Amino acid sequence: MTILAEVKALGQQIWLDNLSRSLLENGTLARLLADGVCGVTSNPAIFQKAFAGDELYRADIARLKEQGQTPAQIYETLAVADVQAACDICLGEFQRSGGNSGWVSLEVAPELAHNAAGTIGEARRLHTLLARPNAMIKIPATDAGIQAFETLTAEGISVNLTLLFSRAQTLKAYAAYSRGIAKRAAAGRPVGAVRAVASFFISRVDAALDGKLPENLRGKTAIALAKAAYLDWQNHVAGTEFQAAAAAGAAPVSLLWASTGVKNPAYPDTLYVDSLIGENTVNTVPDATLAAFIDHGSARPTLTENQEQALADLAAAEAAGAELETLARQLQAVGLQQFKQAFDQLLAALG
Repeated sequence: MTILAEVKALGQQIWLDNLSRSLLENGTLARLLADGVCGVTSNPAIFQKAFAGDELYRADIARLKEQGQTPAQIYETLAVADVQAACDICLGEFQRSGGNSGWVSLEVAPELAHNAAGTIGEARRLHTLLARPNAMIKIPATDAGIQAFETLTAEGISVNLTLLFSRAQTLKAYAAYSRGIAKRAAAGRPVGAVRAVASFFISRVDAALDGKLPENLRGKTAIALAKAAYLDWQNHVAGTEFQAAAAAGAAPVSLLWASTGVKNPAYPDTLYVDSLIGENTVNTVPDATLAAFIDHGSARPTLTENQEQALADLAAAEAAGAELETLARQLQAVGLQQFKQAFDQLLAALG
């Protein structure tokens, strides 16, 4: 059994946080799925890197330019084709799991981050365009994004809600999902096929805080936050709000750990994978971190270990001056700006 299969047996899905034409066509993604990878995530920065560095796009980009497509149209043509191909490769996993895994995410345009109506419209359009049962639409967890998340859930569109950095933000996501499921059930529509992941970013928290915390707390806050968020998730799925959704046949939101490559080279390169393995979670892992985990990672159920210590570590960080909710808002804003910059650079390169 591969280490990825061991993690899968423990109830966690490992997804690949990367997508490119080469990964699709040279058999890499198919091999990773055979070894235990369960899905794929993409974002504007990933496509920017792929289009710039993968020779397999060059002929298509030239052809689409000759056809008179705009940079935005070229991006969409290429990205949609890649996500569709990834969905097709992941379809067997999706079918075998009863729709619990085998998902591939495509993100809405970053400029819609604070536009609920625009996000809803774009998500509907992309969902129809992709036309794959295992395609997830990724939207940011701004106030507008959470409003859109509720509506899209009610419409039966599966969502990857991204750029979550705090427990309070994540609790809002759970509540929006439950409301969306309740609306869908009340309309007499089936809820069993709807899935959602709440993408909670890890390493950026430590990167932002480590320089401001005493040495004994460095490298601990992100993992402590994740463990506390999982404790919140356990309480949520046991609570009355979700139990009503479960009674209608709904699956719970899954916490997804994102940004799990270490940013501090002094930390073990598998820190944010080894430490966050637990049932009904996902970890989307960049290539280098995935290779490191396959080589020397550890597969055991760590997420529920030392939860009381995690809460104590959070309290200590806050006592030392860390304002976690303020930081969460700041990191979300920075993340949105980074994705927008990547998207703008991508479009400029296609011009």
